[in-house]
Amino acid sequence: MKTLRLDSAELGLDFNAALKLATTIAEQQLGEDTMLLSWHDRERDLESPAGVSECHVGCATKGSWDYALNRGARLVLEFDSGRFFFCFL
Repeated sequence: MKTLRLDSAELGLDFNAALKLATTIAEQQLGEDTMLLSWHDRERDLESPAGVSECHVGCATKGSWDYALNRGARLVLEFDSGRFFFCFL
């Protein structure tokens, strides 16, 4: 799975703006038929699919990242050292 790490702190992106930018980049990299598999928002301690990190307590890898990896995700966009990440198929 290819990982693109973006430092966007100076842009002041919120979750929705980061998602929009990530989707645009994913479509450029993977094509318009790309699909968002999972995401994580560290600030609000939210993830999708909900609850996938329950079995990852104490693990370095977030459940939403592992979920995407095991379902064939091809691209992850990580913002500001894990503040947000979005995994695409």
